Amino acid sequence: MRGVTGSKRIAAAKKSDAMEFIDLPPVSRMAGSVRLPGSKSISNRTLLLAALSTGSTEIAGLLDADDVQRMSDALRALGVQIERHGTSFDFLVHGVSGAFPVRRATLFLGNAGTAFRPLTAVLALGEGEYQLSGTARMHERPIGDLVDALEQLGAQIRYLGSAGYPPLDIRARSKVAAPRVAVRGDVSSQFLSALLMALPLAGGGVDIEVVSDLISKPYVEITLNLMQRFGVRVERSGWQRFRVPAGAAYVSPGSIAVEGDASSASYFLAAGAIGGGPVRVEGIGRHSIQGDARFADTLAAMGASVSRGEDFVEVCGRARLQGIDADFNDIPDAAMTAALAAVFAEGPTTLRNIGSWRVKETDRIAAMATELKKLGAEVDTGADWMRVTPPGVLKPATIDTYDDHRMAMCFSLATLGRVAIRINDPQCVRKTFPDYFAEFRRLAT
Repeated sequence: MRGVTGSKRIAAAKKSDAMEFIDLPPVSRMAGSVRLPGSKSISNRTLLLAALSTGSTEIAGLLDADDVQRMSDALRALGVQIERHGTSFDFLVHGVSGAFPVRRATLFLGNAGTAFRPLTAVLALGEGEYQLSGTARMHERPIGDLVDALEQLGAQIRYLGSAGYPPLDIRARSKVAAPRVAVRGDVSSQFLSALLMALPLAGGGVDIEVVSDLISKPYVEITLNLMQRFGVRVERSGWQRFRVPAGAAYVSPGSIAVEGDASSASYFLAAGAIGGGPVRVEGIGRHSIQGDARFADTLAAMGASVSRGEDFVEVCGRARLQGIDADFNDIPDAAMTAALAAVFAEGPTTLRNIGSWRVKETDRIAAMATELKKLGAEVDTGADWMRVTPPGVLKPATIDTYDDHRMAMCFSLATLGRVAIRINDPQCVRKTFPDYFAEFRRLAT
């Protein structure tokens, strides 16, 4: 591969005529420990619930990355006071008791789905006039199922581009006008989470029915857990019916700490399994509320050794990994890391129930297949599945990232095949883990 050095150090990011890239040299082993940045999913949910609460909330360990910045910028534009404590990632959020002071605003939310979807619901069930937009890719990510559900509740939302997709014009004038609402759950669990977080603003007393199979259930569990921390206990019957009780209202818990990001942990845990280890991630443990913490079980199924403590997970590679056939409906983000681990396994690995990849930051099924083939892997795909057959020997490659942070982080693991890898547009990791490549370099030997 032209342009990739054989240096033992990861080269600094460079500029080419086409785009920025980073050259990653071959790695023989990964070992050490890393403290995780805060969870994106927990950070944005916590910020929003703190803003909607009565009282002020101290938030410790908030993620300092693009997606959370989009949410905090939007909340400030809506009149929420958010104070940062020095240079730490600790913040004080002054709640607005369910009513944003600013009733007319234009908000740009980048490609942050964890900001765009819940803010759409919250603003639609409040009062005011708002326009929400994002990047070109955000305008390709469906939101029609959420809008349909909100319109059942009396919300007035107009598409400013293609029907079913952002950008949106919201004219909120009244409270909820229906005792129940139906929403699909097979495209994105964020639609259900957005409704759940928004309905207390209407005083509750609303039933939600999920009219299809619900994907990514652990993310809904995060939503329910955090809502309860802020004083709203949602009643549910299985995963099909939920009830936000009458009189529900958010009240600050006083203080709350954000867990480390379990999705980001997956890259380092996989590195321990592939590269010998031990690799320990700190900031999540055996009691994590994040579904992606279960990715360690996937590595155990592939043959790695896993241990857990109160605030850590550690992985060692005992022998060559084994291919698996598994359902990843509950942990679709971490499933991308499993696809990379698969190129180091003996035998094929099949990832099932990953259809939600199609509507993420990019079409991840298509993107992963294209880039895995550059490494020499054989890849077969369907609408919601992927099968990866590892090559005999990995090939050096230049990896395109499609403005998708997880593509960049996943493919850094290919260097453990003792090949040089170039990652185009490495700055896309700013979405969730700005220091990722520095941490990767520190553990690489």
